[in-house]
Amino acid sequence: MALVLGLESTCDETGVALVEDGELLADVVASSMDEHARFGGIVPEVASRAHLEAVLPTLDEALSRAGRSLSQVDAVAVAAGPGLVGSLTVGNSAAKALALGLGKPLYGVNHVIGHAAVDQLVHGAFPDRTMALVVSGGHTSLLMVDDIATDVRELGHTLDDAAGEAFDKVGRLLGLPYPGGPHVDRLAREGDPEAIPFPRGLSKPKDMAKHAYDFSFSGLKTAVARWVEARRASGQEVPIEDVCASFAAAVADVLVTKTLNACREHDVETLVIGGGFSANSQLRELAQARGEAAGIDVRIPPLRYCTDNGAMIAALGHAVVEAGVRPSGLGIGVDSSMPLSTITV
Repeated sequence: MALVLGLESTCDETGVALVEDGELLADVVASSMDEHARFGGIVPEVASRAHLEAVLPTLDEALSRAGRSLSQVDAVAVAAGPGLVGSLTVGNSAAKALALGLGKPLYGVNHVIGHAAVDQLVHGAFPDRTMALVVSGGHTSLLMVDDIATDVRELGHTLDDAAGEAFDKVGRLLGLPYPGGPHVDRLAREGDPEAIPFPRGLSKPKDMAKHAYDFSFSGLKTAVARWVEARRASGQEVPIEDVCASFAAAVADVLVTKTLNACREHDVETLVIGGGFSANSQLRELAQARGEAAGIDVRIPPLRYCTDNGAMIAALGHAVVEAGVRPSGLGIGVDSSMPLSTITV
Protein backbone atom coordinates (compact mmCIF):
# COMPACT_ATOMS: atom_id res chain seq x y z
CA MET A 1 0.00 0.00 0.00
CA ALA A 2 2.16 2.84 -1.28
CA LEU A 3 1.40 6.41 -0.20
CA VAL A 4 2.31 8.69 -3.10
CA LEU A 5 2.57 12.47 -2.89
CA GLY A 6 1.88 14.26 -6.17
CA LEU A 7 2.85 17.82 -7.10
CA GLU A 8 1.44 19.73 -10.08
CA SER A 9 2.82 23.11 -11.22
CA THR A 10 2.79 23.15 -15.02
CA CYS A 11 0.88 26.42 -15.50
CA ASP A 12 -1.08 28.55 -13.02
CA GLU A 13 -2.38 25.92 -10.57
CA THR A 14 -0.33 24.64 -7.65
CA GLY A 15 -1.69 21.21 -6.81
CA VAL A 16 -0.74 18.75 -4.09
CA ALA A 17 -2.46 15.42 -3.53
CA LEU A 18 -1.95 12.12 -1.73
CA VAL A 19 -3.00 8.74 -3.11
CA GLU A 20 -2.77 5.53 -1.11
CA ASP A 21 -3.56 2.11 -2.55
CA GLY A 22 -5.43 3.76 -5.44
CA GLU A 23 -7.55 5.92 -3.14
CA LEU A 24 -7.39 9.71 -3.14
CA LEU A 25 -6.88 10.93 0.42
CA ALA A 26 -6.55 14.64 -0.28
CA ASP A 27 -6.35 17.03 -3.22
CA VAL A 28 -5.62 20.73 -2.70
CA VAL A 29 -5.25 23.32 -5.46
CA ALA A 30 -4.16 26.96 -5.27
CA SER A 31 -4.77 28.94 -8.47
CA SER A 32 -3.21 32.22 -9.60
CA MET A 33 -5.76 32.70 -12.40
CA ASP A 34 -7.09 35.96 -10.94
CA GLU A 35 -3.61 37.45 -11.02
CA HIS A 36 -3.42 36.88 -14.79
CA ALA A 37 -6.90 38.18 -15.65
CA ARG A 38 -5.84 41.80 -16.15
CA PHE A 39 -3.22 40.69 -18.67
CA GLY A 40 -5.69 38.60 -20.67
CA GLY A 41 -3.51 35.49 -20.43
CA ILE A 42 -0.93 33.61 -18.39
CA VAL A 43 2.21 35.60 -17.52
CA PRO A 44 4.97 33.02 -16.86
CA GLU A 45 6.86 35.15 -14.34
CA VAL A 46 3.72 35.83 -12.33
CA ALA A 47 2.80 32.13 -12.41
CA SER A 48 6.25 31.06 -11.18
CA ARG A 49 6.19 33.47 -8.26
CA ALA A 50 2.69 32.34 -7.34
CA HIS A 51 3.89 28.72 -7.20
CA LEU A 52 6.73 29.72 -4.90
CA GLU A 53 4.28 31.31 -2.50
CA ALA A 54 1.70 28.54 -2.66
CA VAL A 55 3.62 25.27 -2.66
CA LEU A 56 4.31 24.95 1.09
CA PRO A 57 0.85 26.07 2.31
CA THR A 58 -0.77 23.76 -0.25
CA LEU A 59 1.42 20.85 0.89
CA ASP A 60 0.58 21.48 4.54
CA GLU A 61 -3.15 21.63 3.78
CA ALA A 62 -3.06 18.39 1.78
CA LEU A 63 -1.26 16.51 4.55
CA SER A 64 -3.72 17.86 7.10
CA ARG A 65 -6.77 16.82 5.09
CA ALA A 66 -5.30 13.37 4.45
CA GLY A 67 -4.42 12.87 8.10
CA ARG A 68 -0.90 11.88 7.13
CA SER A 69 2.60 13.14 7.86
CA LEU A 70 5.53 13.54 5.50
CA SER A 71 7.29 10.65 7.23
CA GLN A 72 4.56 8.31 5.97
CA VAL A 73 5.08 9.18 2.29
CA ASP A 74 6.55 6.31 0.26
CA ALA A 75 7.23 8.13 -3.02
CA VAL A 76 7.07 11.62 -4.53
CA ALA A 77 5.70 12.28 -8.03
CA VAL A 78 5.94 15.57 -9.87
CA ALA A 79 4.83 16.87 -13.26
CA ALA A 80 8.09 17.17 -15.22
CA GLY A 81 6.43 18.45 -18.39
CA PRO A 82 5.00 19.63 -20.65
CA GLY A 83 4.27 23.13 -19.37
CA LEU A 84 5.83 26.49 -18.58
CA VAL A 85 9.52 26.13 -17.75
CA GLY A 86 9.46 28.44 -14.73
CA SER A 87 6.35 26.88 -13.25
CA LEU A 88 7.66 23.36 -13.84
CA THR A 89 10.98 24.25 -12.20
CA VAL A 90 9.31 25.37 -8.97
CA GLY A 91 7.41 22.09 -8.60
CA ASN A 92 10.42 20.07 -9.68
CA SER A 93 12.65 21.74 -7.10
CA ALA A 94 10.11 21.24 -4.33
CA ALA A 95 9.69 17.57 -5.23
CA LYS A 96 13.44 17.00 -5.28
CA ALA A 97 13.82 18.62 -1.86
CA LEU A 98 11.06 16.46 -0.43
CA ALA A 99 12.41 13.24 -1.95
CA LEU A 100 15.94 14.01 -0.77
CA GLY A 101 14.87 15.02 2.73
CA LEU A 102 12.62 12.00 3.15
CA GLY A 103 14.98 9.54 1.48
CA LYS A 104 12.16 8.43 -0.83
CA PRO A 105 12.10 7.75 -4.59
CA LEU A 106 11.22 10.54 -6.99
CA TYR A 107 9.18 10.10 -10.18
CA GLY A 108 8.95 12.77 -12.85
CA VAL A 109 5.76 12.10 -14.82
CA ASN A 110 3.97 13.42 -17.90
CA HIS A 111 1.34 16.03 -17.10
CA VAL A 112 -0.84 15.23 -20.14
CA ILE A 113 -0.97 11.51 -19.38
CA GLY A 114 -1.88 12.45 -15.82
CA HIS A 115 -5.09 13.99 -17.16
CA ALA A 116 -6.11 10.49 -18.27
CA ALA A 117 -4.76 8.67 -15.22
CA VAL A 118 -6.86 10.68 -12.77
CA ASP A 119 -10.00 8.94 -14.05
CA GLN A 120 -8.85 5.74 -12.34
CA LEU A 121 -9.41 7.43 -8.97
CA VAL A 122 -13.07 7.92 -9.91
CA HIS A 123 -14.11 5.02 -12.13
CA GLY A 124 -11.54 2.37 -11.27
CA ALA A 125 -8.70 0.72 -13.17
CA PHE A 126 -8.61 0.92 -16.95
CA PRO A 127 -9.31 -2.21 -19.00
CA ASP A 128 -6.45 -3.68 -21.03
CA ARG A 129 -7.09 -1.33 -23.96
CA THR A 130 -8.39 2.19 -23.43
CA MET A 131 -8.64 5.21 -25.69
CA ALA A 132 -7.93 8.57 -24.04
CA LEU A 133 -8.77 12.00 -25.42
CA VAL A 134 -6.96 14.72 -23.51
CA VAL A 135 -8.25 18.20 -24.33
CA SER A 136 -7.16 21.39 -22.61
CA GLY A 137 -5.98 24.93 -23.25
CA GLY A 138 -2.61 23.72 -24.45
CA HIS A 139 -3.16 20.14 -25.60
CA THR A 140 -5.51 18.14 -27.76
CA SER A 141 -4.19 14.59 -28.00
CA LEU A 142 -5.63 11.17 -28.78
CA LEU A 143 -3.89 8.36 -26.90
CA MET A 144 -3.97 4.58 -27.08
CA VAL A 145 -3.48 3.33 -23.53
CA ASP A 146 -2.51 -0.31 -23.11
CA ASP A 147 -0.98 0.37 -19.70
CA ILE A 148 -1.15 3.84 -18.17
CA ALA A 149 2.18 3.31 -16.39
CA THR A 150 4.23 1.75 -19.16
CA ASP A 151 2.49 1.71 -22.57
CA VAL A 152 0.87 4.85 -23.95
CA ARG A 153 0.96 5.71 -27.66
CA GLU A 154 -0.13 8.95 -29.31
CA LEU A 155 -2.43 8.38 -32.29
CA GLY A 156 -3.11 12.02 -33.10
CA HIS A 157 -2.83 15.59 -31.91
CA THR A 158 -3.71 19.14 -32.85
CA LEU A 159 -1.70 20.62 -35.71
CA ASP A 160 -2.26 24.18 -34.50
CA ASP A 161 -4.55 25.55 -31.76
CA ALA A 162 -5.69 23.26 -28.98
CA ALA A 163 -9.45 23.10 -28.40
CA GLY A 164 -9.35 25.13 -25.19
CA GLU A 165 -7.03 27.67 -26.76
CA ALA A 166 -9.45 28.17 -29.64
CA PHE A 167 -12.29 28.71 -27.17
CA ASP A 168 -10.31 31.37 -25.31
CA LYS A 169 -9.43 33.15 -28.55
CA VAL A 170 -13.05 33.17 -29.72
CA GLY A 171 -14.04 34.48 -26.30
CA ARG A 172 -11.54 37.34 -26.70
CA LEU A 173 -12.87 38.02 -30.21
CA LEU A 174 -16.39 38.35 -28.80
CA GLY A 175 -15.24 40.63 -25.98
CA LEU A 176 -15.86 38.11 -23.21
CA PRO A 177 -13.91 38.18 -19.90
CA TYR A 178 -10.74 36.14 -19.46
CA PRO A 179 -10.59 33.18 -19.57
CA GLY A 180 -13.04 33.13 -22.44
CA GLY A 181 -13.60 29.38 -22.68
CA PRO A 182 -16.07 28.97 -19.80
CA HIS A 183 -18.03 32.05 -20.96
CA VAL A 184 -18.28 30.68 -24.50
CA ASP A 185 -19.52 27.38 -23.07
CA ARG A 186 -22.11 29.14 -20.91
CA LEU A 187 -23.45 31.27 -23.77
CA ALA A 188 -23.45 28.27 -26.13
CA ARG A 189 -26.08 26.61 -23.96
CA GLU A 190 -28.41 29.54 -24.76
CA GLY A 191 -27.88 29.54 -28.53
CA ASP A 192 -28.69 27.46 -31.61
CA PRO A 193 -25.83 25.07 -32.50
CA GLU A 194 -27.12 24.83 -36.09
CA ALA A 195 -27.50 28.56 -36.68
CA ILE A 196 -24.15 29.01 -38.46
CA PRO A 197 -22.48 26.26 -40.54
CA PHE A 198 -18.92 26.66 -39.28
CA PRO A 199 -16.34 24.29 -40.85
CA ARG A 200 -15.10 21.01 -39.31
CA GLY A 201 -11.32 21.04 -39.55
CA LEU A 202 -9.45 18.12 -41.17
CA SER A 203 -12.72 16.26 -41.80
CA LYS A 204 -12.80 16.15 -45.60
CA PRO A 205 -11.91 12.80 -47.23
CA LYS A 206 -8.53 14.04 -48.48
CA ASP A 207 -7.66 15.32 -44.98
CA MET A 208 -8.89 12.18 -43.26
CA ALA A 209 -6.64 10.04 -45.45
CA LYS A 210 -3.57 11.78 -44.04
CA HIS A 211 -4.80 13.08 -40.67
CA ALA A 212 -7.43 10.57 -39.54
CA TYR A 213 -6.76 11.24 -35.86
CA ASP A 214 -5.31 14.75 -35.99
CA PHE A 215 -7.18 17.96 -35.20
CA SER A 216 -7.07 21.56 -36.41
CA PHE A 217 -9.03 24.47 -34.96
CA SER A 218 -7.17 27.45 -36.42
CA GLY A 219 -9.32 27.53 -39.57
CA LEU A 220 -12.49 27.31 -37.50
CA LYS A 221 -11.33 30.19 -35.31
CA THR A 222 -10.64 32.25 -38.45
CA ALA A 223 -14.06 31.39 -39.88
CA VAL A 224 -15.71 32.66 -36.70
CA ALA A 225 -13.68 35.89 -36.84
CA ARG A 226 -14.60 36.52 -40.49
CA TRP A 227 -18.29 35.80 -39.87
CA VAL A 228 -18.39 38.22 -36.93
CA GLU A 229 -16.44 40.89 -38.84
CA ALA A 230 -18.80 40.65 -41.81
CA ARG A 231 -21.80 40.91 -39.54
CA ARG A 232 -20.46 44.00 -37.83
CA ALA A 233 -19.37 45.59 -41.12
CA SER A 234 -22.94 45.30 -42.42
CA GLY A 235 -24.27 47.01 -39.30
CA GLN A 236 -26.05 43.91 -38.06
CA GLU A 237 -26.13 42.74 -34.47
CA VAL A 238 -23.92 39.75 -33.67
CA PRO A 239 -26.00 36.94 -32.11
CA ILE A 240 -23.33 35.98 -29.58
CA GLU A 241 -25.23 32.99 -28.19
CA ASP A 242 -25.68 31.48 -31.66
CA VAL A 243 -22.05 32.15 -32.57
CA CYS A 244 -20.88 30.42 -29.39
CA ALA A 245 -23.26 27.49 -29.84
CA SER A 246 -22.34 26.93 -33.49
CA PHE A 247 -18.62 27.25 -32.79
CA ALA A 248 -18.79 24.90 -29.78
CA ALA A 249 -20.81 22.37 -31.80
CA ALA A 250 -18.15 22.34 -34.54
CA VAL A 251 -15.37 21.68 -32.01
CA ALA A 252 -17.28 18.96 -30.17
CA ASP A 253 -18.37 17.29 -33.42
CA VAL A 254 -14.80 16.94 -34.71
CA LEU A 255 -13.41 15.76 -31.38
CA VAL A 256 -16.08 13.13 -30.84
CA THR A 257 -16.27 11.92 -34.45
CA LYS A 258 -12.54 11.33 -34.81
CA THR A 259 -12.17 9.83 -31.36
CA LEU A 260 -15.02 7.34 -31.78
CA ASN A 261 -13.65 6.43 -35.23
CA ALA A 262 -10.34 5.60 -33.52
CA CYS A 263 -12.13 3.48 -30.92
CA ARG A 264 -13.92 1.44 -33.61
CA GLU A 265 -10.85 1.05 -35.81
CA HIS A 266 -8.67 -0.09 -32.88
CA ASP A 267 -11.36 -2.31 -31.32
CA VAL A 268 -11.51 -0.28 -28.11
CA GLU A 269 -14.65 -0.29 -25.97
CA THR A 270 -13.64 2.23 -23.29
CA LEU A 271 -13.00 5.92 -23.88
CA VAL A 272 -11.63 8.29 -21.23
CA ILE A 273 -11.87 12.05 -21.78
CA GLY A 274 -9.77 14.34 -19.59
CA GLY A 275 -8.17 17.77 -19.44
CA GLY A 276 -9.57 21.21 -18.73
CA PHE A 277 -11.68 21.31 -21.88
CA SER A 278 -13.43 18.07 -20.90
CA ALA A 279 -15.51 20.33 -18.63
CA ASN A 280 -17.17 21.67 -21.78
CA SER A 281 -20.87 20.84 -21.66
CA GLN A 282 -21.40 20.17 -25.38
CA LEU A 283 -18.39 17.85 -25.54
CA ARG A 284 -19.54 15.88 -22.50
CA GLU A 285 -23.11 15.51 -23.75
CA LEU A 286 -22.18 14.65 -27.33
CA ALA A 287 -19.53 12.12 -26.30
CA GLN A 288 -21.89 10.38 -23.91
CA ALA A 289 -24.74 10.24 -26.44
CA ARG A 290 -22.68 9.06 -29.41
CA GLY A 291 -20.63 6.72 -27.24
CA GLU A 292 -23.74 5.01 -25.95
CA ALA A 293 -25.08 4.65 -29.49
CA ALA A 294 -21.78 3.08 -30.59
CA GLY A 295 -21.59 0.73 -27.61
CA ILE A 296 -18.53 2.48 -26.20
CA ASP A 297 -18.21 3.16 -22.48
CA VAL A 298 -17.36 6.88 -22.14
CA ARG A 299 -15.69 7.83 -18.87
CA ILE A 300 -15.33 11.51 -17.98
CA PRO A 301 -14.20 12.48 -14.47
CA PRO A 302 -16.08 15.10 -12.42
CA LEU A 303 -15.36 18.74 -13.18
CA ARG A 304 -12.97 19.16 -10.24
CA TYR A 305 -10.55 16.68 -11.85
CA CYS A 306 -10.70 18.22 -15.33
CA THR A 307 -8.52 21.25 -14.67
CA ASP A 308 -4.91 20.90 -13.49
CA ASN A 309 -4.63 19.33 -10.04
CA GLY A 310 -2.31 17.29 -7.84
CA ALA A 311 -4.61 14.25 -7.95
CA MET A 312 -3.73 13.54 -11.58
CA ILE A 313 0.00 13.53 -10.80
CA ALA A 314 -0.42 11.42 -7.67
CA ALA A 315 -2.63 9.00 -9.63
CA LEU A 316 -0.05 8.54 -12.38
CA GLY A 317 2.73 8.40 -9.80
CA HIS A 318 0.91 5.67 -7.89
CA ALA A 319 0.40 3.71 -11.12
CA VAL A 320 4.10 3.77 -12.03
CA VAL A 321 5.11 2.84 -8.48
CA GLU A 322 2.74 -0.14 -8.50
CA ALA A 323 4.05 -1.16 -11.93
CA GLY A 324 7.59 -1.28 -10.58
CA VAL A 325 8.89 1.48 -12.87
CA ARG A 326 12.41 2.63 -12.02
CA PRO A 327 12.50 5.96 -10.10
CA SER A 328 13.62 9.04 -12.00
CA GLY A 329 16.36 10.10 -9.61
CA LEU A 330 17.28 13.53 -8.29
CA GLY A 331 19.05 14.58 -11.48
CA ILE A 332 15.88 15.02 -13.55
CA GLY A 333 15.10 18.29 -15.28
CA VAL A 334 11.93 19.70 -16.79
CA ASP A 335 10.77 19.52 -20.39
CA SER A 336 8.35 22.20 -21.59
CA SER A 337 7.52 20.14 -24.69
CA MET A 338 7.70 16.63 -23.26
CA PRO A 339 6.51 14.11 -25.88
CA LEU A 340 3.62 11.82 -25.06
CA SER A 341 5.85 8.83 -25.71
CA THR A 342 7.42 9.68 -22.35
CA ILE A 343 5.41 8.60 -19.30
CA THR A 344 8.21 9.02 -16.76
CA VAL A 345 11.63 10.63 -17.11
